[in-house]
Amino acid sequence: MNEEIEFVLDSAKENMDAAIAHLEREFVKIRAGKASPAMLSSVMVEYYGSLTPLSQVANINTPDGRTISVQPWEKNMLHEIEKAIMNSNLGFNPMNNGDFIIINVPPLTEERRIQLTKQAKAEAEHAKVGVRSARQEANKEIKDLDVSEDLQKNATADIQVLTDKYVKKIDDFLVVKEAEIMKV
Repeated sequence: MNEEIEFVLDSAKENMDAAIAHLEREFVKIRAGKASPAMLSSVMVEYYGSLTPLSQVANINTPDGRTISVQPWEKNMLHEIEKAIMNSNLGFNPMNNGDFIIINVPPLTEERRIQLTKQAKAEAEHAKVGVRSARQEANKEIKDLDVSEDLQKNATADIQVLTDKYVKKIDDFLVVKEAEIMKV
């Protein structure tokens, strides 16, 4: 196979891998019944005048499946962290006991599970769009190459096979995540 075509295929594969990696990160943020430190990954805390991720100013643990504990490295940060968690619109009600913050993660209602499933489907669809745009970009690059028509057709077919593989991978991730969300 032509080196230029191989380069385009590798580039498309990297872009598709990036779409899958992004989907995995987004799925971690979608709550599925059990408490997880990743639920607080989007929380930013005012720390000496700049917004800092919560994980950089505190230890975040899950002592059990329904509780998240946040222990700041500096005690004077308790109030700021508590305020940041409340302002993050995650639906959590943090409790401050003077040493650390405890967040009780309520069980999901059926309605909330359906909302989260829709959110997961939307994220999967975004990932598919990313994969398809990588395919479109690769096909365009192949058309611009100075190679025979047969090589172009074969490369386009290879890109389609790659695209189908990644779309199936996304669908498989979605099935697993939906099952996780709907499990009571």
